[in-house]
Amino acid sequence: MTVVIEISREKFEELVAEALDTIPPELTKVMDNVVLVVVDDPPEPDLLGLYTGIPLTDRGDWYAGVLPDRIEIYRNPICSICETEDQVVEEVQITVVHEIAHHFGIDDDRLHELGW
Repeated sequence: MTVVIEISREKFEELVAEALDTIPPELTKVMDNVVLVVVDDPPEPDLLGLYTGIPLTDRGDWYAGVLPDRIEIYRNPICSICETEDQVVEEVQITVVHEIAHHFGIDDDRLHELGW
């Protein structure tokens, strides 16, 4: 029987904040017009996180008055694939880095080449 770890929303939000704190300051200071939120369930199965917006690399002079990009980190799917809190911490870190990379214009193929 597989054990699924239960993490409260408050604790999970702390883990996401801690993961965000590990992003180098030289990167976080150039992140622009983006919000990161915790959501319990994804809009489709098997998603751990989702970036929606206009990557920094695609923005031009026309970019003004645009709603913030959105990074969603999905609590229930991450918890469902982990058996320990340490695994949740690791998966949150990987997911946060992955979705922030999309904000910087890095696609899934390149992330996989880089080991993410």
